[in-house]
Amino acid sequence: MAAQTADRNTPYRTAEDFEFPVAAATKIFGGALVCINASHLATKGATATGLKCVGIARDVADNSAGAAGAIRVKVRRGCFRFANSTAADLIALADIGADCYVVDDQTVAKTNASNTRSIAGKVRDVDTAGVWVEI
Repeated sequence: MAAQTADRNTPYRTAEDFEFPVAAATKIFGGALVCINASHLATKGATATGLKCVGIARDVADNSAGAAGAIRVKVRRGCFRFANSTAADLIALADIGADCYVVDDQTVAKTNASNTRSIAGKVRDVDTAGVWVEI
């Protein structure tokens, strides 16, 4: 496409709400960490490599009995509180600004566990209830 020679009405949407097709045999609960897998389908957060975190599920998306892409999950991007991991993978205030990693659909950790976990997002705060992660 050639460069503009006049004004254009550029489509716009906020970078908060999206919908993605859900992987087959997958149930994603509302509030769960949502990732895109290697097949470009939404799945719940889990310890795995190659996942791309896209936000949290706004509602349950039950594709347990469906084929890949049979339904879509509504996802919201932003900054959300997740459970903190334990022991050596516990995230602390010193980790603010660093990447954190997916343990499951509600837990994040400080390390990638020898390259077995995908990046969840950036640590923005840590409190007694969990870790605030920007996705």
